[in-house]
Amino acid sequence: MPSDLSWLLRRETLLAGAVLLLGVAALAAWYLLQATVLTVAVAPRDGTEPALIKAYADALESGRTGLRLKILAFEDVRESAAALQDGRADLAVVRPDVLLPTNGLTLAILRDQAMIIASPEQAGITDFPHLAGKRIGIGTHRDADIGLLKSLLGYYGLTLEPAAGTGPGDRAVVLVPVAEDGVAGALREKRIDAFISIIAPSAPKALDLVAAVRSVARGGKVAFVAVADDDAVIERFPKLQAVAIPGGLFGGRPKLPADDVKTVGASYRLMARASLSRAVAADLTQQLFEKRTQAANATEAADYVQAPSYETTVAATSARIPIHPGAIDYYEREQHGFVERYGDTLYLLGALAGGLVSVLAWIRQRLAGLRREHIDEIVERLLEITEQARAAQDPAATAGLTREVDRLAGDAVRYARERAPTRPRCRPSPSPSTPPGRRSRTCAATPPRTDRAGMASAPRWEAGGAGAGRYGRQRATTRRRDSRSRAGANRSAGPRRTRPGCPGTRALPRRAGAGRPGRPRRRPGNSRDRPAPAGRACRGCRRRSPAGRTRGLPTPRWHRPPAEN
Repeated sequence: MPSDLSWLLRRETLLAGAVLLLGVAALAAWYLLQATVLTVAVAPRDGTEPALIKAYADALESGRTGLRLKILAFEDVRESAAALQDGRADLAVVRPDVLLPTNGLTLAILRDQAMIIASPEQAGITDFPHLAGKRIGIGTHRDADIGLLKSLLGYYGLTLEPAAGTGPGDRAVVLVPVAEDGVAGALREKRIDAFISIIAPSAPKALDLVAAVRSVARGGKVAFVAVADDDAVIERFPKLQAVAIPGGLFGGRPKLPADDVKTVGASYRLMARASLSRAVAADLTQQLFEKRTQAANATEAADYVQAPSYETTVAATSARIPIHPGAIDYYEREQHGFVERYGDTLYLLGALAGGLVSVLAWIRQRLAGLRREHIDEIVERLLEITEQARAAQDPAATAGLTREVDRLAGDAVRYARERAPTRPRCRPSPSPSTPPGRRSRTCAATPPRTDRAGMASAPRWEAGGAGAGRYGRQRATTRRRDSRSRAGANRSAGPRRTRPGCPGTRALPRRAGAGRPGRPRRRPGNSRDRPAPAGRACRGCRRRSPAGRTRGLPTPRWHRPPAEN
């Protein structure tokens, strides 16, 4: 039946649907406005990275940004890289020469490390081949540092051996553990020939180690081992990177080093999974550099955060250690705005909303067609019942037809009530502006409307009023004009200017803002100033006067009373 689906178009149903849509929209807005929480795998536990990431997490939370960091600590960078690769983390601290995740893309470099090999100048160690048969001291180190040293020594045909009682071989380099505060003593006692450290060149520990070597060197001259063919080394070991120690970095007189020293090293990088949203990656990269000063108050490691170097966007995305497109957007100042980020989503939602409106319009049209078909069926059935009732002889059959007619009438009434427009119920009531013999209908819910003179005027649905067609509107206008005329005549006081006309000529009501107070506005050259010929009807009161005079209060249109003889 059509009435089974009519509830879909009722006012209550539509209101409930609108409230439901508003609730869904509010829930979606609440979800979108929530801060994005990213899990960060941090390692090594005893390094500077945990304190650095913790400082950034506190800065993001205190700044009420849309990003939050959840720290997941690991012992080694190999474990943190595996967590990113396995999907347990969104971000990770990674050292590419140890383990490079297959789904990892660089956001920023947390710190660059360089291999620094320093010795007193009198030892004559200025190149890697000079390390053959020497003892090298090393301080606190990690397994990754030993792997880097082995790779570089192997490139030059050298081998690394642990400390032993016998002296090193011709092509072997002995690694001797030395405490960082005992470097000067070990060099002075000839237990080591040079000292090696894989560290950020500008770190305070690097400055202290070079100062210890300077203290035992003649004239304070220190020699640094350089990697002359660094490009070939990087081509051989692509996960390493070339590092240049600027001349004079360690200061002193003479300055150390005297010239730039080319070497190789590794980097600790903050990497994100490749599936991370481009906009989120850009926002996080932006926060890394905007919050760097605040994070530096908690740890000095924030001063070493820097952007990865690249020449072109193509080179950045196709590098052996690629950069995340979101980070490139920040570095290139091409971050997407709201429209660029959610334009496709908004377009899809608009298309879905348009399709939903079209479906609802089709359902409404279909239900209206079904209702009309139902009314046609009722009419046809009533015509059939009329023919059957004329031919029916059995009282029971007549009673059945009567019941069926009642049911059909009820269906028709319900259909009419559903289609009837909502309008206020009105009751007959007398109105001062209604002529005798005519009844006025005034709405019971609202008081009668009044004009500026305080006289009641016919409502829009009044019989013969503004809603009664052309002639009804004319009659309503005439009644309102007459009521204003009487009110204006009764309200006027003192001398007033009137227009020539019938004996009952009224004063012209003053418009708002026209003329001076108390004096009505008069338009010169109006056709009302012309006299009317005798025997013509007055256009104001519609009465014929043989002498050209009119009776009654309505103002004549354009005639003047005849002159006295």
